[in-house]
Amino acid sequence: MNLWWSSWEAFWAMGGQSYFVWMSYGALLAAVVVEMVSLRLRRHRALAAIEEERDLEAED
Repeated sequence: MNLWWSSWEAFWAMGGQSYFVWMSYGALLAAVVVEMVSLRLRRHRALAAIEEERDLEAED
């Protein structure tokens, strides 16, 4: 197996562009986490609305 980098230091440095490379990975990770939290909140709100609607229908 051929590696593109001669060492782990070279891998982490990314040819002098490590700041931009790792910041882009960080931004992607942050966006994915925010999306997952947002989806959970929307799901929780939707289920609560459905439950509330069922309760109102049961009262009638």
